[in-house]
Parts: sequence; C-alpha cells; structure tokens
Amino acid sequence: MLFRRSVFAILALTVSTHAFTAPSVPAFTQSSALMMSTEAEPEAAVEESDFDRSLKADIRKSLNYKPGAADTEFAKRYGHLVGKKIKTVGEAFAEFTEELGFTVNALYKNMVTDIVGTTHLIVVNARFQRDPVWSLGIITALDLLLKNYPEQEIATKIKSALFKCIGMNEAEIMAEAKSVQDWAAGKTKEDVEAALSGEGDGPIAALAKNIKGDEFWMYSRYFGIGLLKVMESVGQEMDKDEVYPVIESWMTDKLGRSHLTACADSDLYFKIRDKLDMMETMMKEIEIREKKRMAERLEEKAEAALRAADKEVKMQAEIDAEAQKNRERVESS
Repeated sequence: MLFRRSVFAILALTVSTHAFTAPSVPAFTQSSALMMSTEAEPEAAVEESDFDRSLKADIRKSLNYKPGAADTEFAKRYGHLVGKKIKTVGEAFAEFTEELGFTVNALYKNMVTDIVGTTHLIVVNARFQRDPVWSLGIITALDLLLKNYPEQEIATKIKSALFKCIGMNEAEIMAEAKSVQDWAAGKTKEDVEAALSGEGDGPIAALAKNIKGDEFWMYSRYFGIGLLKVMESVGQEMDKDEVYPVIESWMTDKLGRSHLTACADSDLYFKIRDKLDMMETMMKEIEIREKKRMAERLEEKAEAALRAADKEVKMQAEIDAEAQKNRERVESS
C-alpha cells in the first residue's frame, strides 16, 4: 500500500513538472517541416528578391577572393606584389638609428621620428613614384625642419640616414631637386603653368604628362612642398592665402587631380614655417640676452680684477713705505 502511494506521488510530481516546462522540439523539426511543405507546395514558395540574389553573389565572390587576382586594372598592374615582404616602420627606424650613430637632440626627437615613419609609409606604397618635384619637396622640408639643429654636422647625417633607411640614393635625390630648381630659375608663373599643362620638354612638363596618363598616380606631401618651392623660385608671394588658389589651380586645372590634400599640406607647411621662424627669433633673442649677460659678467670680473690690482698696488706701496721707515729708523740709531 505504501509502495503504491509512492508511485502515485512520483507520477503526480512528473506531470506537474511537465505542466510548467515548454515542450522541447528538435531544431530540425520546423526546418524539415518547412522543407516538406515547400516541396509539397512549390507554388506557395516566396520568390527570391534582387537583394537576396545580390547578397548571395557577393558572399560567393568573397569566399572565392584571391589577393591580386581580381579582374580590375589595379589588380592587373599591382597583383604581382602580392605577398611581397614590406619593411615595417619599426625596422626602418632601427635602420635609421643604426645608420645615424648619434642620439637625436631631445627637442627634435619626436619630429625626426615622425619624418622617418611617414616617409617610409609613403615610399612603400605600391603606387608611389619618385619624381623631381617630390625630391625637391623632401629636400626643402628637411632643410626647413633642421635649419636650426644645434649640431649642423649631425643634421646632415640625419638627412643621409633617412635616405638610407628608405632605400634611396641621396646624391640622386639632390640631383633631381637641382634639375627642377635650375629649370625654374628665370621662369615665370605662366611658364610653370604651361609646363604643368604638358607643354615643353622640361622636367615638370614630363612629370605632368606622366601624371595625366596614370590613373593610379599617388600624391604625397613632399610633392606639394615641391610645388611650393617652385612657386618661390618664380617669385610667387609666399603667403598661405596667396598660395592656396595657385595650388588649387595647378592641381585641379593643370594636373587634373584633387587639390584638397595639397592645399591642406600647404597650410601645414606655412604653419610649421611660421612656428620655426618664431622659435628662431626667440632663440636669437635668448642668445643676445645670454651674450649681454656674459659681457656684463666679464665686465664685472674685469672691474673686480682692476680693483684687486689697485688694492694690491696700494698695499705694496704701504709695505714699501713702512719698510723704508724701518730702515731709516735703524740707520738713525
């Protein structure tokens, strides 16, 4: 009797538990039912939308993606570079440091680090092409930034170490920069604009033809600075408000490229130049004050030495006079 009551209690507890538990349905049951109903009633299936077909096509395309194997002009031109080992920024800076062999002045350390990193990232870009204007730009930028470096011999070595770590020949870059400056000497703004339109046979005209014929040509900051240096060579007023419309015209109207980044780089160039000029003025003022203080200290030392010499002369005179009195006293006695 007791056993029968226990069995009934367990059954009652089981029933009550199921009453508060959602029935577990296998995940495949609904899917299978849906498939069966779809097979049974094909005319009731929802028609696939254009978006769904496009999404599936994109997914298939992504799954079959192979670097550099796309059917595009970009992939055809640069696909052979897939898998090529690229030197990292850290490796480039380590090479720069080893080549330099000196500790960079603390005031210039962050700036030099930034120059090495940004220049390295420019030149390792597959689209990068060095040209004479770019070479003129990097030389101009380095000359501006390192103009007041305390040890100029180390400043020269910084430039050489930079070119070494980015895999370029310093002499070639200097020669290319000089070729543009020599060409621009005696030219006018109109002559430069004609060359940027592709007229003539100078280095800028050849460069302009290459830029217009290459849809993947890449602008970089040093190219913009090179254009600024050309402007300066032909007598353009070097004020950011005066230069902006010229840069806009040269980049957009003459070269057929966007002017926005070039104009931003132009503004940055003038901002840095003005700060460096202000710093140079302050350093000269400090130097003048230090020289003045040094002169005052030297003058004070000289006056003190003269006073000490006069005092010594007077003391010696007193000693001699006292000695003379003593001799006279001895002789009289």
